[in-house]
Amino acid sequence: MAKPSLHHPEPAHAEQQYIGKPVIQYRSERSCVGIRTVTPFKGMFAVVDQLLKELRVWLKAQGATDARPFFLRLHVIDMNGPMDIEVGCLVPEPFPGDERVRPGVLPAGQYASLRYSRYALRANRALLDWAKQEGLVWDRWDAPTGDGFRCRYEAYLTDYRLEPRKSVWEVELSIKLSDDFPGGAPLAGDGRAE
Repeated sequence: MAKPSLHHPEPAHAEQQYIGKPVIQYRSERSCVGIRTVTPFKGMFAVVDQLLKELRVWLKAQGATDARPFFLRLHVIDMNGPMDIEVGCLVPEPFPGDERVRPGVLPAGQYASLRYSRYALRANRALLDWAKQEGLVWDRWDAPTGDGFRCRYEAYLTDYRLEPRKSVWEVELSIKLSDDFPGGAPLAGDGRAE
């Protein structure tokens, strides 16, 4: 069995189901590659699983077998309609893509985040509620098809090669705060992102 690297340690909570405490962290711009699509929320996770497999095969063919973590990025959210999503992976430096897998970045800035295992909807609600209580302002806008986010994603911290059961993966949920942080007006609400 492969050992986890220092850059990608295995989670301390691998078998636990939990929602961690929210934190605010500055993150530098990070290069990534990903496959973007629009899909209804119902059935979205089957699409995510399919795209994760496709992206892993593509990265392996490119010789980028150690790229990670993989992530699910939510560009535009409408829980009752189409979700504009991207399944991606961080890469150590800018990486060329193709017509299907596109290069991109997770932008620099302050992010509110928390870690969880299993409880995705509860974890999202916990982070949204905490941010509202703290008066934080997301880097978001009202898009014609839902709530648009500059950068909202869930990074899969557990190495899928060591633990195939997604139900015990450790996930880090992160949402970019407005560039005006700290300060600014309190969150206006969560709209369709609830």
